[in-house]
Amino acid sequence: MGRILAIDYGTARVGLAISDALKITAQSLETVNINNDDDLFINVVEDLVKKYNVDTIVIGYPKHMSGDLSETSKKIDNLIPNLEKICSNIVKWDERLTTVMAHKTMKELGIKQVKKKEHADRLAAMYILQDYLSYIS
Repeated sequence: MGRILAIDYGTARVGLAISDALKITAQSLETVNINNDDDLFINVVEDLVKKYNVDTIVIGYPKHMSGDLSETSKKIDNLIPNLEKICSNIVKWDERLTTVMAHKTMKELGIKQVKKKEHADRLAAMYILQDYLSYIS
C-alpha cells in the first residue's frame, strides 16, 4: 500500500507533506523553491513518488472564496498531465483557507516572521493532506 503526497503549489515555492504508510496522519516535508521552474517541480515530485512509494497525489486547488478558479488553479490544470505520467491518481483538493490556518498556527507557535514563508507552505500542505485523509477515512 502506497502513501499519499500532498502539494501546496506556488510559482515560487512548493509545500509538501506525506502520509504515513497507513494513510492516517500527515507529516510535513520540506518547502522547495522552484522559482517558476515547472521541470524542477516535476522532478521533485517524481523523486518523492519513488522515495515514498506514493500511489496518490493530492494537490491543493486554490479557488477564490466565490468559488471561481484562481490563476494558480489554471496553472495546476496545465501541470496535471505531467503529474499523471508520474502517478496515475491525482486529486485536486480545495485548499481555501489552508494558508490562513497555517499562519494562525505559526502565530500561536511564535514562529518568527523570517521563517514564515518556509513554514506556511509546509503547514498548508499538511493541512491539505490531513483534510483529505479525514475525508477518505
